Amino acid sequence: MAFGDFNSLCHNTPLPLCQVVKATTSEQFTHLNEGIIPECYARPIDVANTVIFQIGNAFVNIGALVIMIIIIYNVRSKYTAIGRLEMLFFFYLILALIVATLVVDCGVSPPGTGSYPYFVALQLGLASASCWCLMICGFLGFRMWEDGTKKSMWFLRLSTLALFILTFVISLITFNDWILNNTIDSEHTTGLFVVIYVFNAIFLAIYIVSQILLALLVIKNYWVVGVIGLAVASFIIGQVLMYACSKPICEGVNHYIDGLFFGSLCNLFSIMMLYKFWDMTTDDDLEFSISIDKDGAVLFAER
Repeated sequence: MAFGDFNSLCHNTPLPLCQVVKATTSEQFTHLNEGIIPECYARPIDVANTVIFQIGNAFVNIGALVIMIIIIYNVRSKYTAIGRLEMLFFFYLILALIVATLVVDCGVSPPGTGSYPYFVALQLGLASASCWCLMICGFLGFRMWEDGTKKSMWFLRLSTLALFILTFVISLITFNDWILNNTIDSEHTTGLFVVIYVFNAIFLAIYIVSQILLALLVIKNYWVVGVIGLAVASFIIGQVLMYACSKPICEGVNHYIDGLFFGSLCNLFSIMMLYKFWDMTTDDDLEFSISIDKDGAVLFAER
């Protein structure tokens, strides 16, 4: 496997982008006019003359939608928590990413249609935007700037938008062969690979390191290190199951599910742990504390 191509990845895992990139070699790879076909993928089902792909993955993502709505409600209810607005923005991005994943995975926009590359680019753009947003949110606990202010939110929104546009545009240029100069097209995918894998991995690594330092040096709560450890372990396991074990899983369960099912499941658990980590490391930033004395009087004490 050459750096930046998707031959091996798409050969083993039915990623949505595999339908809109081309194999750089014909050896051991079956491909049509466009797209790389994996050796094994979850079988579609026919419901009321409608073909639905990745039905197992669809159930996971529908459940993820419900869980994300609950998480967003809980975050919104913590009115004075540190980083509340920034984390809300992150979870809204994850909600949008889940919807985009349902569209491309389940065939709402089927492969081969004119809209499919745009929805795949939308999914990849939201994934990059989510990773960048999470990294920025990871610095809030250090109080490097005031959270929840207009400056903080506009910096987060505009920088996240920039990452989204970068990934979205590079994805569309790659999928649609808009630049035919042997540097970036559906056969030369190094730029796309760097943006969606290398950049995102760096963003996530910075977030993880910053949160471990926050827990050990600032908050000094060693229990929360276990929570972030669970999130990291679940994410890594999901990536291994999705990219390395998809074919054995698919063949072992007779094509009913594949690695995308377990990848989505592990990613959902990781996001839940991220919320739990934020909830455990964030106190209500109240200017006054409230207590009740032995006579029942309400007392206000300045923090």
